[in-house]
Amino acid sequence: MRLPTPRRGRSRLGPRTVRGRSAAAAALAMALVLAGGGGWLYVILRANLLDNANGRTELAAREVAARADAGPLPSLLPAPRSGVDVVLVLDPRGKVVATSRPSAEPLARAFADLRPQPGQDAASKVLCCSRAMGGERGDVVVVRATPVPGEERYVYALTVLNDVDDATHAIALGLLGGAPPLIALAAAIAWAVTGLALRPVTAIRTELAAVSASELGRRVPDPAGGDEVAALARTVNATLDRLEQAVARQRQFVADASHELRNPVAAVRSQLEVALAAAARPDHRADFPEGRGPDRAADCPASGAVACPTGKAVRAALADTVRLQHVAADLLLLARLDARLPTGTGEPVDLALLAAEEAARRPVTRVPLTVTATAPTPMRGRTGQLERLLANLVDNALRHASSRVEVSAFLDGAAGQAVLEVADDGPGIAADQRERVFERFVRLDAARDRESGGSGLGLAIAREIAHAHGGSLVVAAGGGGARLVARFPLPDGPPGQQPGKRPERRPGAL
Repeated sequence: MRLPTPRRGRSRLGPRTVRGRSAAAAALAMALVLAGGGGWLYVILRANLLDNANGRTELAAREVAARADAGPLPSLLPAPRSGVDVVLVLDPRGKVVATSRPSAEPLARAFADLRPQPGQDAASKVLCCSRAMGGERGDVVVVRATPVPGEERYVYALTVLNDVDDATHAIALGLLGGAPPLIALAAAIAWAVTGLALRPVTAIRTELAAVSASELGRRVPDPAGGDEVAALARTVNATLDRLEQAVARQRQFVADASHELRNPVAAVRSQLEVALAAAARPDHRADFPEGRGPDRAADCPASGAVACPTGKAVRAALADTVRLQHVAADLLLLARLDARLPTGTGEPVDLALLAAEEAARRPVTRVPLTVTATAPTPMRGRTGQLERLLANLVDNALRHASSRVEVSAFLDGAAGQAVLEVADDGPGIAADQRERVFERFVRLDAARDRESGGSGLGLAIAREIAHAHGGSLVVAAGGGGARLVARFPLPDGPPGQQPGKRPERRPGAL
């Protein structure tokens, strides 16, 4: 059989630890932030610098255009201000009319093709790598001037963008140079913070690894606070508590089962050994007629020097064997109920009918057994298990009742439940013992007489059956004796009975 190949893609593609992955994620996030933020800052700053340069250039051109509209211009214009490098004026044919720099013919030829569109008085353009500009980039703005007497003039202003390029270049270098340290710092912070956050997890893992079958009392450290790690620690401790309780119950169950099974087996063994020893005595055999042995009680002589214990011993051994069989059957049923195997919705069951049938199976009881049920009490479940639940409750009540036992079945419409009650007028159950009686192998009899006190599994089995049907079984308060109440959910709501109305007590009524 081929075993699945372990996946190793994660170890190859990235860090294997949470700490490493957190640091890598922080570094990646910082890199993305710097790339996006740095790119946005670069573009915005460059556009702002270009807008400022263009505004200064256009202002210089309009100042000269206003002078041209007012009258003739000198051939040599004064140097422009606000960082503008050159201003020159051309006629419609491209001839230089005025300039702030001598020998401006190369610039005039480079600027001649830039004119305002019809209906506009200005235009701008960024020229790059022109020989007339010495291979540098520059922002050129042209403004149309219309003197009153004369033809149109075109005023050009040029600002070399060396300052803008130097500033944006410095910003780009700063972003590129500062990104690696910032990315490394983000990764280091994430590494350190994740390590601090995972320190309690490491302590939890270490302590949890030390929990074993012999040290179930160990608990993981609970860090202060209400974060996810603290919630994890509390959940782990709660799980360990349940595990310890389950193991303790299992160990107690094994010990009790061993104790319960040991006594009947020892009794059977001793009774059989006594019977065999008595049957093997010569004087014992001589007391019987020839050819007849002490196999039956009738074979024992009415008188003789030696008594005939064989029949009594065998009957006692049989009784202990039956008891042992019942204990083993109860243990098997509890094991099946503990497995919580799905049983579906079950079959229609009438609790009132079950109560009547249980009373009919007990025609003679130590105390009177009364069934009270004025209407059917339908539900869905497993008939055999519900019969066992009722039989265990009735057995318990008959064992402790002083003068009567009453079984009631009715519907609680308000709660949407079918109710089965078994009450007696015995000594009752103390309030602090009402949950303990449902534990396995628990007897509240002072003498713990196993002949009269039962095996201690009946109520435990009854409660497990109630839970398996989605219901409950409790010892209710009030009354002169014990009152055990089993409640089961109705599949489709209460059929026709007034909510919460309990039937009137009528002995033997169904």
